[in-house]
Amino acid sequence: MPKLSIMIKPASSACNMKCEYCFYCDEIKYRDVKNFGIIDEKTTEQLIIKAMELSNGDSIAFAFQGGEPTLRGLDYFRFFVDTVKKYNKKYCQIFYSLQTNGLLIDEEWCRFLRQNEFLVGLSLDGTRDDNIYRLDKEGRETFDRIINATRIFNKYEVAFNILTVVTKKVATNIDNIYDFYKSMGFKYLQFIPCIRNFDSENDNKSIPNSQSNAKKDKVELALDKDIYMDQKEYSEFLSRLFSRYIKDYTDGDYTSIRMFDNFVALYKGEKAEQCGMEGHCTYQFVVEGNGNVYPCDFYCLDKYLLGNIASMGLKEMADSDRAKNFILESLEREPRCVRCAYFKICRGGGCKRNKQAYDYCEAYKDFFDKNLHLFRVFYLL
Repeated sequence: MPKLSIMIKPASSACNMKCEYCFYCDEIKYRDVKNFGIIDEKTTEQLIIKAMELSNGDSIAFAFQGGEPTLRGLDYFRFFVDTVKKYNKKYCQIFYSLQTNGLLIDEEWCRFLRQNEFLVGLSLDGTRDDNIYRLDKEGRETFDRIINATRIFNKYEVAFNILTVVTKKVATNIDNIYDFYKSMGFKYLQFIPCIRNFDSENDNKSIPNSQSNAKKDKVELALDKDIYMDQKEYSEFLSRLFSRYIKDYTDGDYTSIRMFDNFVALYKGEKAEQCGMEGHCTYQFVVEGNGNVYPCDFYCLDKYLLGNIASMGLKEMADSDRAKNFILESLEREPRCVRCAYFKICRGGGCKRNKQAYDYCEAYKDFFDKNLHLFRVFYLL
């Protein structure tokens, strides 16, 4: 794994879609500035210089996210890669990744991504019927445009995975979705539970500021009921998807499902590579459009601001009390977790933000009760 991980939001919170469950749209409501605008070349150059200083020759992962990062334009990404080459005097190994909704992807983008070995995460919530919450700014469906992006990726041999937000609809239709993904030849999949808003009924303790008494109207409450899974639905989703995962593995037709790949690693006594699945936060930096730096994509909030790249070094930010306290808070363990038979593999339910949004403890327990014995197959084959 890269020693240094930096996420960049080159277009801040700007997006050409309006997904009904977008966690970042909710997050920005709780900070003074909602959109920091596009990142400029001077700020970018400072970021790259300071990243090189901190890495001191070790590997660096630069991940681009949003909003929608491709709104910054392809010329910016060319500038970024050229600037990394300019300042990479110690020949650090550089890893690039891009999380995109795919709407702006064309052949020119794909030539660049392939040439510079970007790993792309493409957001798609299953079949056309399941992708209903991923609409563009005009309220139009995006399914065909996303599928078209996959075809161009394949044409130019761009490495990509599919990132699916697990809504109630996705959870109940996971067998059809998995069949569809296999029919499309998608071999690398991520499934991430839909995160409840900061002001949801189940998330009051995680409200970041004085707006914690904000009330949702009836439409939002109805949306909660339609979108989010309960314990039983999530447990059934995990078990049904895992049965497909392990069958394909034993049949020699392995499809990577990132969560299960990490559960297997933890079961075997290895480290998880996915952020949060070790059960605590790790040092990373998220850089907003104006150069502000935060400790996590889920906490780009005023109270967690570490500094600005124009005036501070990344080491100074990492050594700050605010950064250290952010990590220390995530190390706290509930007594029930420490005593749990599944703690070694569950690690208390994973990511801090996911746990604050909704505690899926009973879902994980039920899943491991039913399926943990099957993990032994990964020692046998």
